[in-house]
Amino acid sequence: MDQKPMEIAKRAAGIKAAEFIEPHMTVGLGTGSTTKYFIEALAERFKNGLSFRCAATSTASESLAKSLGLPLVPIASVSYFDIDVDGADLIDDEKNMIKGGGGALLREKIIAGSSREMIVLIDSTKRKKHLGGSFLPVEILPFGSNLTINKIESMNLRGAIRLREGRVYTTDNGNFIYDIQLEDQLSDPWGLELSLLNIPGVIETGLFLGYAGRVIMGEENGSVHIY
Repeated sequence: MDQKPMEIAKRAAGIKAAEFIEPHMTVGLGTGSTTKYFIEALAERFKNGLSFRCAATSTASESLAKSLGLPLVPIASVSYFDIDVDGADLIDDEKNMIKGGGGALLREKIIAGSSREMIVLIDSTKRKKHLGGSFLPVEILPFGSNLTINKIESMNLRGAIRLREGRVYTTDNGNFIYDIQLEDQLSDPWGLELSLLNIPGVIETGLFLGYAGRVIMGEENGSVHIY
């Protein structure tokens, strides 16, 4: 069966990203449908003799990496990452991002913040002039979550606790995700980030501001653009 155009774009971005991994690097493995293709391509390079080590941002990515025989190491043994390769739900012209659709935003930000470079994988639908018109995931502590949500909504923000199969979704860290519905254009992402993080019970937000290095954008015809 022929691949769908978006899958062709994602796969092209993932394969290209694997080319940037050099011998003896410590590599962060991101989470999501595009990053999956990077992990698969990286496994091929490992089978062909490339030496490196890696750690994952989620149990899903870790399970995939294990199944492919990648050399995983405990996160506690890593002091920094040479490269972190991850996707984005949205990215603007200044390379600011919204992430967390897969629920791994906290671990993703920890690894991105400890990396010499974060390479971002997207298809062309993820690139926008401005952030907005989407959901912003916010990871919150289950204890007193109703109080935390009240504080978020007092900022004139509205959203909902993320559900999966009719039950409250919990992250790999045992926390909840509150998905805020953003206006069409987010005028002050830095200010929103600070305001949300000042609320007790908010652990992290899906705003990744100033993290992205090179961006690899896959196209439906299998070509890629790097910017």
